[in-house]
Amino acid sequence: MKIITDKKKELEIEITGETHTLCNALRKTLMEDEDVEAAAYVIEHPIIGEPKLQIKAKNPKKSLKKAAETLKAQCDEFKTLVESSES
Repeated sequence: MKIITDKKKELEIEITGETHTLCNALRKTLMEDEDVEAAAYVIEHPIIGEPKLQIKAKNPKKSLKKAAETLKAQCDEFKTLVESSES
């Protein structure tokens, strides 16, 4: 991950090696946060482009961390459900 812009209420990061899957999940989760005004991402080239995520919020780093923790918890819950259904 590389920080491109780091302002008080604005953050832009490049997420190396990721695709629409993670970026869209982060964007959706960020938009569920009341403190987030806007969240979007762009992949400028479909083959060689790296995703760039832009966040406008009261505290964008805090909102990004909260969104990442929420996604991790959802993935852990899903994994537990899948494993319990295999029994």
